[in-house]
Amino acid sequence: MKAVILLGTLKREGLSNTETLSQFFGERLNKRSIEFEIIKLTSHSILQGTYSDMGFNDAWPTILKKIENAQILIFATPVWWGNHSSEIQKVIERLDNIHDEILEGKESRLENKVAGIIITGDSDGSQHIIGNISNFLNAIGVVIPPYATLSVQSTQLAKGAKTSKNELFEIFEKEYSKAADKMIDYLLKFA
Repeated sequence: MKAVILLGTLKREGLSNTETLSQFFGERLNKRSIEFEIIKLTSHSILQGTYSDMGFNDAWPTILKKIENAQILIFATPVWWGNHSSEIQKVIERLDNIHDEILEGKESRLENKVAGIIITGDSDGSQHIIGNISNFLNAIGVVIPPYATLSVQSTQLAKGAKTSKNELFEIFEKEYSKAADKMIDYLLKFA
C-alpha cells in the first residue's frame, strides 16, 4: 500500500507547520506498513495550466505518475484567508484534465483511489477547504471516506509563531494521534 502526500505549503525553504503535520501523519502511516512519499510542491517546477502535460520542463507528469501508482492520496494545505493554498489550487487545476477525460466518456485514471485532507492554520477555514477539495475529488472518481480529514487550528501554528518541530510533534501526539489513526483506519478500509 502506498500513499502520496501533496504538500501545499508556500514555504520553499525550512519546515512549515503543514510539512510537520504531514511528517507526523506519515510516521503513523509507516506504523501501519503504508509506504508514503511527501511531495513538497514548491520544490518542483509545476507549470500552470489545466492539462496533464504542459510541455518543456513541467514536473507535473512525473508527479501525476506517482499519484496514479498510489492507493491513497493526501492533500495537505495551510489555511490562507479561509482557502487552501495556491499550490493545492495548482494541483486541482492540473488534475482538471482527468475531469475532461471523464466528460469525454473515459474512465477516471484515479477511480476508486481514496483521499484524505490535512489542514493547518491559526484560525477557521477548514470546513470550506474540506468541502472544496472533496467536491473536486468526487468529480474525478476519488473516494473520500468518513473521518478522512485531520485539521489542526491553533495559535501555535500562526504565521511567525516560533513553535519548534518537537513542540508541534508533542502537541500532535497528545491531541491529534487518535484522529490521525482513525483517519488511517478509514483510508485503509476504503482503499
